Amino acid sequence: MISMPPSERDLHAYVDHQLNDADRRLVETYLANSPEVAAQVRAWQQDAQQLRAAMSGALHSTANPELDPALIRQRLKRQTHRHLASAAVLLMAVGVGGLSGWQAREITLVSASPPMTDAMQAYRLIAQQGFLPADYKVSDDGDMQGWLDRYFSRANRLPDLSDSGFRPVSGRLLSTEQGPAAMVVYEDQSGHKISFYVRPPGPKNNLLPRGSRSDGELQAEYWSGAGYNYAMVSPSDLPAAQRLKQTVQF
Repeated sequence: MISMPPSERDLHAYVDHQLNDADRRLVETYLANSPEVAAQVRAWQQDAQQLRAAMSGALHSTANPELDPALIRQRLKRQTHRHLASAAVLLMAVGVGGLSGWQAREITLVSASPPMTDAMQAYRLIAQQGFLPADYKVSDDGDMQGWLDRYFSRANRLPDLSDSGFRPVSGRLLSTEQGPAAMVVYEDQSGHKISFYVRPPGPKNNLLPRGSRSDGELQAEYWSGAGYNYAMVSPSDLPAAQRLKQTVQF
């Protein structure tokens, strides 16, 4: 049960219909006696409704920069100045239900000129900071490849990283300037994480040659195949990163 007064996270969970009945009633009672907070919550709900309407026929829509400004500002303040320049273009649309299997809380990742900058942004937000929840988590009977095939059936298969001690544990659907994207997070027994990222090449069909680059503390291996662009992102100092470079068939 949540505590009173509800935190901002609790209020967003209320807007997203993520609370159980008991917690929802607690929040509604609190809002009935807190007009200023209630007004803010209503504004979030209206934003969510507008986003639903905008997305009703497309997987990718222009994010409303007014959505959840407090949450974005709070996260951006924790970035370094270099990462601020990159993360400032990330706009989060919260609490808008599902669309054909997509959990329609979406992040618009704006890709800069270096290859697969959006893949590195996604790794920082999801794998490092836990800013966005997973859309799918692997259970004992889970099938990460099956989940990915629902949206990218013609893309390359997920790399098998079991020899390096990594297995896929979660997936997240995203929106980019080039179209719908997905990120699968691999994890080893020590909690180290590697991501597999896939998205279309965009309207200009910008396919990538096989390559590698670093950005701060992260390293990305990128390539193209079957009509999609891919990236494997990991911390540069991760011992498995060099082994992946040599053993994974891209």
